[in-house]
Amino acid sequence: MDTQNNNNRSSFSGKIGYVLSAAGASVGLGNIWRFPYLAAKYGGGIFLLIYILLALTFGYTMIVAESAIGRMTRKSPVGAFRSFGKKKWLSFGGWINAIIPVLIVPYYSVIGGWVIKYLVEYVKGNGKNLAKDGYFTDFISNGVSTELCFIVFCLFTLGIIFAGVQNGIERVSKIMMPVLIVLSILIAVYSVTRPGALKGVRYFLVPNFDNFSWMTVVAAMGQMFYSLSIAMGILITFGSYMKKDTAIEDATRNVEVFDTAIAIMAGLMIIPAVFAFSGGNPDTLQAGPSLMFITIPKVFQNMGLGTIVGILFFLLVLFAAVTSSIALTESAVSTFEDEIGWSRKKATVFVGVIMLILGSLSSLGYGPLACVKIIGMQFLDLFDFLTNSVMMPIAALMTCLLVSRVVGIDKIEEEIRHGEGAFRRKKIFVVMIKYICPVFALIILASSVANALGWISM
Repeated sequence: MDTQNNNNRSSFSGKIGYVLSAAGASVGLGNIWRFPYLAAKYGGGIFLLIYILLALTFGYTMIVAESAIGRMTRKSPVGAFRSFGKKKWLSFGGWINAIIPVLIVPYYSVIGGWVIKYLVEYVKGNGKNLAKDGYFTDFISNGVSTELCFIVFCLFTLGIIFAGVQNGIERVSKIMMPVLIVLSILIAVYSVTRPGALKGVRYFLVPNFDNFSWMTVVAAMGQMFYSLSIAMGILITFGSYMKKDTAIEDATRNVEVFDTAIAIMAGLMIIPAVFAFSGGNPDTLQAGPSLMFITIPKVFQNMGLGTIVGILFFLLVLFAAVTSSIALTESAVSTFEDEIGWSRKKATVFVGVIMLILGSLSSLGYGPLACVKIIGMQFLDLFDFLTNSVMMPIAALMTCLLVSRVVGIDKIEEEIRHGEGAFRRKKIFVVMIKYICPVFALIILASSVANALGWISM
């Protein structure tokens, strides 16, 4: 292994900076719209229980492994994997981790632009219009409006990245994450106190083993990838910015707590409110954009204080989107800095150009480019499928093989125990990284591809 230390590399100021930045990367749109929908579809409380168990085992293992590899090598994914040998599969593992954020952040920024549009409309007092049938479809089919909102979100993200690790990412995360937590608590309390909402609370929090199925486990595993930002190269990059005196296992536990707490809050914000609105029909919790941009505005319109709740909710969603987008963009920028030797300014501009080109395809894919489909998908859906359903499980598998077959558990343990660090869950880590995580990654890959091809229904 190449152990040369990059003394000029940026770093977080300490444990709090790393935890809030890594939690910010984890807490994103996947928590707020995808988690409640999947929880409602796959059994409520039993889905939540399985998700928490997976986060404490699979999620913990991958966060610790990626963070340790990043800090050990002080490099972004490509350089980190390459540090352990010149085998082709190691280079492939590094590059697939590096490419995922480059492909995700453009379409993620498009959705961030949609959030900006809805927040502005709520601030202007136009919540009634947002709740009308067909509003969202009309908006995304208007190429000019979606493109403008997308560009605003991109420029905001790039501005934070341009400022650097401590002055940009860490500073923004230290502001946005506490505000995000406060907003989520406020909206959740308001939601669960609506008439008829308690049925939704019980469905979400109380496990009913009659609702268990194998697809509950598969869906919870897939959500964990979205939610914890594992297998995206982000945690390797952030690990490379982590100081040696930061305890990796303690920091991982804090990230787990943050992420799971926000996911539960998101469930309490959305499921009880929609249950009350629909009279207890979980089918109204539709996936993705339908839930966020069609169902939720209708729910808010039927609430007291709907405009205020709408402003707070979309501000919360915007903060979650921004903290994740800066993590994705930083991982991409770091790769170009490390591999090509570019300055942060040049790398940020280049990633910005990629974001604008690929993001414009997604932004215009429901309007002027609606006629263009690849394997039956619009550009946004295609990029989402390629990254989340195909590339991320492969990236996770590559990381497991790197740790268990090349680096070795002893070297990882040495990195984790550095200074005052503890390795309390070592037995779990060893079993997961050697045997269970690779199998889970293959199951997610196979089931996701089979679902996309119509062979199974998820």
